[in-house]
Amino acid sequence: MIITALYQLKPASRSLFIQYLGAEQLPYVWIGTALTMAALIGWYHRLVNRYARVNVVFGSCLAFCATLVLFRWLFIQPGPAVAVTFYIFVDILGVVLVEQFWSLTNSIYSTREGKSWYGFIGTGGLLGGVLGGGAAALILKLTPLQTPDLLLVAAGTIQVILGLSWLMARLGLYGEIQAKGRPTRFEGGWKAIRSSRYLLLIAAILLLAQLVDPIVEYQFLKTVEAVYPDLEPRTAYLSAFFSVLGGVSIAVNLALTPLVHRFFGVITGLLVQPLILGFCSLGFFFHPTLLFGAATKISDRGLSYSINRASKELLYIPIDSLLIYQAKAWIDMFGYRLFKIFGAFVILAFTQWLPFSLSVPQLSWFTFGICLLWVLLILFIRRDYTNLEKKAPIPRNRGLW
Repeated sequence: MIITALYQLKPASRSLFIQYLGAEQLPYVWIGTALTMAALIGWYHRLVNRYARVNVVFGSCLAFCATLVLFRWLFIQPGPAVAVTFYIFVDILGVVLVEQFWSLTNSIYSTREGKSWYGFIGTGGLLGGVLGGGAAALILKLTPLQTPDLLLVAAGTIQVILGLSWLMARLGLYGEIQAKGRPTRFEGGWKAIRSSRYLLLIAAILLLAQLVDPIVEYQFLKTVEAVYPDLEPRTAYLSAFFSVLGGVSIAVNLALTPLVHRFFGVITGLLVQPLILGFCSLGFFFHPTLLFGAATKISDRGLSYSINRASKELLYIPIDSLLIYQAKAWIDMFGYRLFKIFGAFVILAFTQWLPFSLSVPQLSWFTFGICLLWVLLILFIRRDYTNLEKKAPIPRNRGLW
């Protein structure tokens, strides 16, 4: 339901931003989002340390619902400032609610229970993307509601989440389990990565994926803007697209990922995304149509949410648990945001700032080059992973989601 609400808001935020500022301004709002989250993350962590996790969830849901109602009122007389603020708000909402969900889940499940349930739970999130995008598209097509009204629909969805969370708390389902060996502070994350060639390669692979994301997103939304200049058809298309993207992720997660891991291994699973993304980016360069733009976007996010996510998590299994938490903390909390800013600066430099400029299709050469480097790093990490796997073999009953 969290992802359902998010995918009701993402099409609206993207479409409204394009309406009032244009897709060429997207890199600026991505930088603004990263800086805003960096400013808020310290305050948010103090909040989590001070109050019970479930109470933070309740407060966040109430605050998000109230803010969505406020934004709906502001969109009666919208403008660029409202569109920018709403875009940043939606991205923060997605990060906070998803982080809260997994934080709460990790605190109430043991490691063995998590291995049994997390694949199923993750597929539920992908299903939420299908339902959220599909519901938004149908609402705009079959009812008199318009794009800003999706904010109230999402607020209602979050209220249901709040009600279910309250009920589960009353039933005593949020009893926390103290995990052994889990660090309470994430200091020295970069130091832990720097001291290990294997962790350095993991970080580089994951951050390259984050670097290419804004370039693909920019190309896709610029193409959508050109094909759908009007607000309502554009929002409906984006809603349907996010639903299809979620469907592709589910299909890959359930059908392709287990087969690849079983018969070809984790390294092959890691190679799927950069290889397909590289070929799709070349296709968009030679044929810059919405079809190839959508295919490139799906090969980026659809595979990232499915086979690539499962494969990268398996890379961590042979590592000491303390190093895992330290490395993941640095990558997730700092590295991802930093590299997304780098990607935004690449777009701005080569489309607006330099004396010469590249066209939207020509940006595909950056994507293709990054994918080549991405593949090379995966091939480099293969030997390290094989050696670590021999020292700490993966039990057969762990499952390969």
